[in-house]
Amino acid sequence: MAESALALTELGAVFFALGLLARLAGKIGVSPIPFYLLGGLCFGNGGFFNLGGIDEFSEIASEIGVILLLLLLGLEYTATELVTGLRRSWLAGLVDLVLNFLPGAVAALLLGWGGVGALVLGGVTYISSSGIVAKVLTDLGRLGNRETPVVLSILVFEDLAMAVYLPILTAVLSGVSFLGGLEALGVSLLVLTFVLVVALRYGSVVSAIVDSPDREVVLLKVLGSALLVAGIASELQVSAAVGAFLLGIAISGSTADNAARILEPLRDLFAAMFFVVFGLSTDPTTIPPVLGWAILLAVATTVTKMMTGAWAAGRQGIGRPGRLRAGAALVARGEFSIVIAGLAVAAGAVEGELAALATAYVLLMAVLGPVVARLVGSAPTAPVRA
Repeated sequence: MAESALALTELGAVFFALGLLARLAGKIGVSPIPFYLLGGLCFGNGGFFNLGGIDEFSEIASEIGVILLLLLLGLEYTATELVTGLRRSWLAGLVDLVLNFLPGAVAALLLGWGGVGALVLGGVTYISSSGIVAKVLTDLGRLGNRETPVVLSILVFEDLAMAVYLPILTAVLSGVSFLGGLEALGVSLLVLTFVLVVALRYGSVVSAIVDSPDREVVLLKVLGSALLVAGIASELQVSAAVGAFLLGIAISGSTADNAARILEPLRDLFAAMFFVVFGLSTDPTTIPPVLGWAILLAVATTVTKMMTGAWAAGRQGIGRPGRLRAGAALVARGEFSIVIAGLAVAAGAVEGELAALATAYVLLMAVLGPVVARLVGSAPTAPVRA
């Protein structure tokens, strides 16, 4: 078969299979992320069939998937919401960071993966999946519960923490010196501050630049801007994903809502490809040796997330059922844990077993999170009154 014909055939089969997997996930009420990862494991290194005809496309599609994930995350927030959320949740956010970063970091050190491995695996176990959490809260009808603002404020803190963490991780993975890492951190904080100031004062101007009554124009402007900003950010070692996130923050109002609706199908397509590519790069035979560690981390970080949410909700005077629901809502890990592990694997700076452990861990947590949220504290609290 000709090379182009092989690539089109494999790509068509992958997309069709992803559609079937997404439908299956919807039928049983879980995130499709574990199914995408399993699909990649089945058809990658050590799997049943090696898809070698779509390597070039899959790599660039994977990068675009990360950019779109962070762009649409940024579109969900305004600069005002971020600043307000940070003021309200900074202490709970710090507790969340310490309790949930440490298990991964300690496990990496015990496994002999060194400081870089600890930095990577700590990030994997730290951040909750905003996408899965939001879907679970919506499906369970808990968006109006008293504890939900607490959950969302912690997620906001985590997203801002990623804007600082990812540039540091990118710099470390590229092998820069300690001073180089500090420089990357300084640039990241400077850029973050600049974007927040611009978004607070001139957000309407930024939105007007990309706004248009024509959906095609909005799609091309926003996607083009995201890729352009991501490329420049990557060159500055600020992380392409962070650049896209900051651009999303700068776009606000009805323009952000319109852009999000237009880009969501594109994000879902390329994000699915990102998870598949990560699975393709992971040898399934490396998972059994680290499965015990993945289970141990899953149990430990389920407990630490429950503690985080319960403590934060308790500080707001919320009763025990609401505290339990707040903690359970935060349990799920997903897209950003794989983004972190994917950056490390692409840089070739970590052990191959770390990718296997991250894959097994996310497979467990993406399924366990919604299950725990459904089981814990099923009776709703009184809704928030306007």
